[in-house]
Amino acid sequence: MASERITGIRLVKRSIDARQRTVKVQLRFEVGIDVSLPELKPVSVAYPSVHKSVRRVIIVGCGPAGMFAALRCLELGHQPIIVERGKDVSARRFDLAPILRQGRVIEDSNYCFGEGGAGTFSDGKLYTRAKKRGPVAKVYRTLVAHGAPERILIDAYPHIGSNLLPKVVMAIRQSILNAGGEVRFGTKVTNLIVSHGLARGVATTDGSEHMGDAVILATGHSARDIYRYLYNNGIRLEQKPFAMGVRIEHPQALIDSLQYHYPRGRERPGYLPVASYHLATKVRDRGVHSFCMCPGGFIVPSATENDEVVVNGMSLSKRNSPFANSGLVVTVKPEDTTPFQSEHGVLAGMVFQKELEAVAKAAGGQGQVAPAQRAIDFLEERESTELPETSYFPGIRSARLDQLIPDWMTMRLQKGLTWFGQQKPDYLSGEALLVGFETRTSAPIRIPRDEVTLQHPDIRGLFPCGEGAGYAGGIASAALDGIRCAEAVETGWPGFCRMKLVFVGPNVSV
Repeated sequence: MASERITGIRLVKRSIDARQRTVKVQLRFEVGIDVSLPELKPVSVAYPSVHKSVRRVIIVGCGPAGMFAALRCLELGHQPIIVERGKDVSARRFDLAPILRQGRVIEDSNYCFGEGGAGTFSDGKLYTRAKKRGPVAKVYRTLVAHGAPERILIDAYPHIGSNLLPKVVMAIRQSILNAGGEVRFGTKVTNLIVSHGLARGVATTDGSEHMGDAVILATGHSARDIYRYLYNNGIRLEQKPFAMGVRIEHPQALIDSLQYHYPRGRERPGYLPVASYHLATKVRDRGVHSFCMCPGGFIVPSATENDEVVVNGMSLSKRNSPFANSGLVVTVKPEDTTPFQSEHGVLAGMVFQKELEAVAKAAGGQGQVAPAQRAIDFLEERESTELPETSYFPGIRSARLDQLIPDWMTMRLQKGLTWFGQQKPDYLSGEALLVGFETRTSAPIRIPRDEVTLQHPDIRGLFPCGEGAGYAGGIASAALDGIRCAEAVETGWPGFCRMKLVFVGPNVSV
């Protein structure tokens, strides 16, 4: 074919294939032949004005599900009112200092709560397998329109970085405000207002009521008070599987050498990014897998109360930390929480999470110091006499992690680690460090909803949404679910009067 026929070339996807010793950079292009490539129009941030809209949607939570639900409401002509227990992202930054330097948790403003949700200061990874659940490309393009780097449009595993995400989040908030939506921070929900079986709004700790025509409940997986409120008021909940375990940390140079198949000590080629990995196996009908792998990242404290220690991972956009960390977790099924079910019912998984977090707090000894153990000592079931360096700023303390978690979890982690070490020599070197505990991988509870209307089966106009409701597993999938719920609100308005009235509990405002 003559080169003159090519009218344009556009890079659409970039990925790394390191499965073989010869590492390949794979590029996929769109090529125009004889006709011009169609122009990619940028996503507009000029949303239609809803200042005079007669329809108001109350959105509880300003994470990705809540923010993208709000943006979709604007497109549909409805006024979104976001109520968020935490602070705006600028003020939230300052509230991270006490947990890092003093071991003191500000319980409504931390790594989990506040504008942008848990993802804002937890890496900003966007990869999702939820291709059939909505317009993933539009989510990415919307983020770019609000300041995210354009590389997320072509990278196979897109990532923004915890240093860049706050500006993106602030820009999204400004789009919501410019169009006539509202975002109210420091507004913690205490009560769901229901009238004649229809959710009409929420009450908050300051005594205010925020009323609308529907409620999208997008609180995230750490809003345990919301689960307790729903449970205590007889509103239907369900247990669901989740996962818990540890964070495993290595020198990034070690992971680079393992993934790219070159001897330790050789410099990584400049055209290759810092390496990541994904490991998974099954041990006696329970999955053991890596989770939220953060190349060139840091382990961070993600507790939301002062009587617990929780660890998570994050990376900055450059991913230039000398450490790599990943969750290493075991699937927890509802039957694994049987000891808690007689007293706590469907909240048993949440109570199990909390118990392990309290154990970590006691083992750490003070503040947010975390218990830790070398991976090889975890396998040999002995205390680590010394610990390698770590990125975890509050500090670590040697402890027998193998004794702190249930035996069935220890056994599966040990077998999983052994298998991973066989697949990747040196993965279990003396530099591999385990830090406890990774407990907030996903919600242990699902707030049920109708498959078609997306409304709670017992309360019309209540739309459980995102990761906290059990329908998403990260920033991108939560954003997609927020969009779906906003669209379901639009679809559901004409049908509210045709649905049955159900009494939902003695303490719900009716």
